[in-house]
Amino acid sequence: MALALKKMYQGYFWVINDLADPRTDDYFLMSSPIPVIIIVGLWLKFIFHWGPAYMKDRPPYDLKYIMIFYNVFQIFANGFITYLAWTARKEVDWECTPVDYSSSYWGQLFLWSSHKYFMLKIADLLDTIFFVLRKKDRHISFLHTYHHFGMVLITWIGARYVGGGHSYFIAYNSKYGKLEWLKKLITQAQLVQFIFILYMFVKLFFTKGCEYPKIVPFFIVPQNLFMIILFGDFYVRIIFLDNGV
Repeated sequence: MALALKKMYQGYFWVINDLADPRTDDYFLMSSPIPVIIIVGLWLKFIFHWGPAYMKDRPPYDLKYIMIFYNVFQIFANGFITYLAWTARKEVDWECTPVDYSSSYWGQLFLWSSHKYFMLKIADLLDTIFFVLRKKDRHISFLHTYHHFGMVLITWIGARYVGGGHSYFIAYNSKYGKLEWLKKLITQAQLVQFIFILYMFVKLFFTKGCEYPKIVPFFIVPQNLFMIILFGDFYVRIIFLDNGV
C-alpha cells in the first residue's frame, strides 16, 4: 500500500511538473491544478447550493450595468485574442504546427495568448453566477454547466502543456454577449467553431511526422463531438420553441 501511494505521489509530480511546459511556472494559476480545481469546485457549490439558498427569499438583483460592463469587457478581450491569432496566421501550418517551447517571440506570444484565453474561461464562470443572482436558474442547464466547467479545465491543460502549435486553432472563439435575438446566430457560430476544431484535430491522426503531441487529439476530438451533439440539440430546441412546436 505504501509503495502504491509513493508511486501515485511520484506520478502526480511527473505529470504536473516534468511533463509540463516550464515556461508556465510563473504564470498565474499555472504551476498547479489545485487552485483551479478549488475555483471550479466553489463555483459548482455556489451555483447549485449556496447561491440558490441565499436567493431563496430575496428578490433578484438588478445587474444591468454590471452585465453591460462584463459583456463589453468580454467582447474586447476575446476580440484581442482573436486579433493576436490573426496576426500569427502565417506562423502556423494547417496540416501540423508543433509547439514552440523556446523563448522566441512567437513561442512566447502563443504561450501568453494561451494563458490569457484560459483566464477568460475563468471569467466566463461569472455568467452562471449572474444567473443565480438574477434568479434565472432555469438557464443553468447541463450544457451550460458542462461547457463552462470543461473549458476551464481544458484551457488550463492546454496552456500548461501545449501553449501554442496546433492549439492555435482553438483561439478563434468570439464573445457576442447574451442578446436574446442573437441566440440562434451565436449557437450557429459555436457549432461551426466546434466542427472546425474537430476537423483540424482529426487531421492530426493522419498527418505523418507531426511533432505536435499525438495525445492531445484524443482529448479534443471526443470533447468537440460531445459539444456538437449538445449544442446541436440545443439549436434544434431553439427552432422548435421559436416556431411554437
